[in-house]
Amino acid sequence: MKEVLPVFNSAVSIDCVLFGFDGGELKILLIERNEEPFKDWWALPGNLVGEDESVDQSASRILHELTGLSDVYMEQYYTFGDVGRHPQGRVISVAYYAMLRLGGDKALKPLTTYAKKAQWINVRELPKLGFDHQHIFDKGLEKIKRRIKHLPIAFELLPEKFTLTQVQNVYELILGKKLDKRNFRKKILSFGVLKELDEKQKGVSFRAATLYKFDKRKYAKLFGKEISF
Repeated sequence: MKEVLPVFNSAVSIDCVLFGFDGGELKILLIERNEEPFKDWWALPGNLVGEDESVDQSASRILHELTGLSDVYMEQYYTFGDVGRHPQGRVISVAYYAMLRLGGDKALKPLTTYAKKAQWINVRELPKLGFDHQHIFDKGLEKIKRRIKHLPIAFELLPEKFTLTQVQNVYELILGKKLDKRNFRKKILSFGVLKELDEKQKGVSFRAATLYKFDKRKYAKLFGKEISF
């Protein structure tokens, strides 16, 4: 007699913590939900994994549906599986984070009906989030705080050409503390991975600062994957 295997009654979902930097502010992308549970609440972009998808494929699809964004590199950082974290049943969520350069309209139009809109919001002004998404966000912020000390992920948030003040601002916002200007600049320049350009800021009312670019090839050649920032 053929053995009958049990049917599993849990689901797997994806939640995305997307960081951006704009106007001197660190932001994350949130959606305003358009259906229960937590209708009209703000939440992280996320949904269930499809039956014929890998978790990475699902993360890319969900992000595109909810924000219209595509070809975004995301990295898994934690799995959330507490019992009772979802009101409709047992849901295990695989969380991803990404660092994005912002530009243009910061309000994005979802391509699905279960989100009213997607919008970049300052991490210091987060509304109350649905589900356990505040906890997921907190874990994501902890992750990039650790990684920014060893990997040049801060430059993923900056425009292609940036000032040293902008670099320091990103580090301070992520680490949550002020850094000594002189010491920071001395250290960041000592790595030799920033290329000074023969260009200055434009359209500013104060003294224009010199612009720099992050040299990815030189970084890879000198340090491989990690350096101590």
